[in-house]
Amino acid sequence: MITIDAELLAKSGNGNQTSEAPVPKATLTVADAVSVIVGVVVGVGIFRSPSLVAANAGSEGLCMLAWVLGGVVSLAGALCYAEMATAYPHAGGEYHYLTRAFGKNVAFLFAWARVTVTQTGSIAAGAYVFGDYAAKAFPIAGTASSPLYAAAAVTILTGVNIAGVRQGKAVQNLLSLGKVLGIFLVVAAGILMTAPASAVASKGLATRGTFGLAMIFVLYTYGGWNEAAYISGEVINPRRNILRSLVWGVILITGLYILVNFAYMRGLGFVAVGKSPAVAADLMRAGLGGAGAKCVALLVALTALGASSATIFTGARTTYALGRDTPMLSFLGHWHEGSGTPSAGLGIQGIVALGLVLMGALTRKGFETMVDYTMPVFWLFFLLAGLSLFVLRMRDPKTERPFRVPLYPVTPLIFCAVCLYMLHASLAYAGIGAFTGLAVLAAGVPLLLLCRRHEKLHWKRLTDSLSSPDLPVVTQPELANAVSHEKVIH
Repeated sequence: MITIDAELLAKSGNGNQTSEAPVPKATLTVADAVSVIVGVVVGVGIFRSPSLVAANAGSEGLCMLAWVLGGVVSLAGALCYAEMATAYPHAGGEYHYLTRAFGKNVAFLFAWARVTVTQTGSIAAGAYVFGDYAAKAFPIAGTASSPLYAAAAVTILTGVNIAGVRQGKAVQNLLSLGKVLGIFLVVAAGILMTAPASAVASKGLATRGTFGLAMIFVLYTYGGWNEAAYISGEVINPRRNILRSLVWGVILITGLYILVNFAYMRGLGFVAVGKSPAVAADLMRAGLGGAGAKCVALLVALTALGASSATIFTGARTTYALGRDTPMLSFLGHWHEGSGTPSAGLGIQGIVALGLVLMGALTRKGFETMVDYTMPVFWLFFLLAGLSLFVLRMRDPKTERPFRVPLYPVTPLIFCAVCLYMLHASLAYAGIGAFTGLAVLAAGVPLLLLCRRHEKLHWKRLTDSLSSPDLPVVTQPELANAVSHEKVIH
C-alpha cells in the first residue's frame, strides 16, 4: 500500500498551494521535560502500592530490592527510548517509531488505543483519585461528589493545555514541584519519627503472593516515563536533551521511591506497612496526628492532579500525529500556531476522558475500573515499542543515532522480557475491565479499514491531478517530486 505523507497532504488537499501548516516548536528545556516525566510517573501509586509490595515481598530486604529493580528496569527502557527519540525526534513519540518499524496499520491501532484506552484511562484514573480525596474534604453532592470533581479536573486541565503550551507547562511545573516537596515532607516525617519496635521485625506479616507479583505493583507505580517521547519534537536540542531528560527523570523518580519506602519502614515498621491500606496517611497520623492525615489527603489530591495534567499534556501529541498521517482524520492533525498546542487532539482526548469518568461513575469503582481497563493494552504496545528498536536497527542502519543503547542487545531484551511478563500478569490478575479495554482496541479495526479505503481514494485523486492541465504550475512539480522521493511512504 502506498500512502502520502501528511506534509504533502496538507499542501495538496484541494489541488491548490497553501502555506505550510503550523508544527510543534522547540520550547521545552530539560527541566520542563523532567517535570513532565516526574508529573506522569509519580502518581497516587506511591501512596498505595508500597503496602501491596511489602505484603507480597515477604521481607524488608526483598521489598527494598523490588523498588531498586523497578528503577533498573525503567532505566533500561528509558535508554531504549532515548535511542529512538534522539534518532527520530517527533511529536508522535511511540506512534512514530511503530510506524517506521511495523507500518501504519499497527501505529494506527496504537494511536486509537491511546485516544480510547491507555492515555484517556490514565487521565480518568488520576482525576478519580483527586475526586475521591476532594469529596472527603468538601462533599458537594453525596456519592456523586467524586465523579463531579473528576469531571471538573479533566475539563479545567484540558482547557489550560488548550490555552497554550506556556500555560500548560507552567501549571505542570508548579504541580510537580508541589508534589515533590510534599513527598519529601512524608520522607522527613518517617525518618525523624522514633522507630517503633516492629520496625526491625518481619514476623506477623502473612504474604499473599510472590516476589513477581510484588514487581507488578512496583512497575505499575514506575509507569509513565515513556511519555517523554511525545514531547521530543518540542524539546530544545532534542538529540542531546532527550537522553538527559529521560535518564535524570528516572533517576530522580527512583531516588524518591526508595526514600519514601525507607521512610515508611522507618516510621511504621515492615509489618505495619504490609497491613496498611493507606500507608502514607498512617505514617503522617502517627507523626503529626489528625493534621498529618489532612496533609496527606491534600498531597494525594495534588499528586493526582499533577499526574492527570502531565498525561493530558503529552497524550494529545499522538492524536496530532495520527491526524497528520491519516487523510480521513486530518482535522486531528491541527496544531494551533498561537497557543503552540494540538488543540483538536486535546479536545477529543478531553471528551473521551469525560466519557470514561462517566463509565467509572456507573461502576462505582472509578480508579480500579480504569486500572483494569488500561493495563493489558498498555503493556501490549509497550512490548511492541521495545521490539521497534531491533527492527529499526536492522531496517534503518544508516540513520544517525546520537545515542546508542549500551550493552545492545541485552538491555532491550531485558526490557522486552519484562513487558511480556507484565502483559501476561495484567491479563491473569485483572478483572472484566481488562477485556473491555481489549474489546475497545479491537473496535479500532473497522475504523482502520474505513480510513485506508478513504486513503486509497485520496491517493487516486492526487495522482490523477498530476496530469491535470488545471493544476497550477508551481504545485504540479512539487507533487511529482514528493511522490517520487521520500515523502511517499511505501
